[in-house]
Amino acid sequence: MLDKQTIAYLKLVHGFYNASMMLLFIYQGWLGLRIRKQRMRGVQAFEVIKRHRKFGPVLALLGVAGFFAGLVLIYLDTGRILKYPQHFITGLAVVFSIIATFIISRKIKGLDSPWRTPHFRRGLAVLILYTIQVFFGLRILL
Repeated sequence: MLDKQTIAYLKLVHGFYNASMMLLFIYQGWLGLRIRKQRMRGVQAFEVIKRHRKFGPVLALLGVAGFFAGLVLIYLDTGRILKYPQHFITGLAVVFSIIATFIISRKIKGLDSPWRTPHFRRGLAVLILYTIQVFFGLRILL
């Protein structure tokens, strides 16, 4: 078992990691918004689209990994995963939103795909939930 000092440091690492993930998801959302605006104007932004598509699956995997790292960390610290129920439930909602956004993104085909708006909405949900999650995490750490 890890000592309390190591766990305290790992909590800080977890918080920094997930706050960084939130910033990366904001960047990903900004790319998606640029693509959306340019598509509405009838312009294809191939470089931005390529970056968004390449970065999305990596972010999805890293975002889900951050949740599971927190899950393992709190279990090692307290022996139970629901020590901080708001943080856990919000994190679970973030994970489900990330997975839903990823699955929906795979269904987008062509310029007139009906899956674009659901993808946009789920992405927005990820950003909102991440913001709430970071707030709950800061309340735990501070």
